[in-house]
Amino acid sequence: MNPAEFQQYVKQFSEDKGFDTSTIEQRMLYLMTEVGELAKEVLTVSFHPDEKRRENLGYEMYDVVWNIFDLANKLDIDLEKAFREKLAINERRTW
Repeated sequence: MNPAEFQQYVKQFSEDKGFDTSTIEQRMLYLMTEVGELAKEVLTVSFHPDEKRRENLGYEMYDVVWNIFDLANKLDIDLEKAFREKLAINERRTW
């Protein structure tokens, strides 16, 4: 699934589940909550690396990305376009 398809999936899923009623501020707070859960999983994996914990880490990463795409939908931002444009900017930058 490419970014545009995923963004559409998130939009449809949000509408189907009633998540589309949250405000931009609420979605941002959900995103921050998921980032916190990801941080907790990273700590857990760093102390107790095993396959189940690594799998959970991937799920938390998905939740972070999902919330970013939902926030983009709420702000009417085409993330695939933003990715392409930012890639071009980064190619020209001096690091």
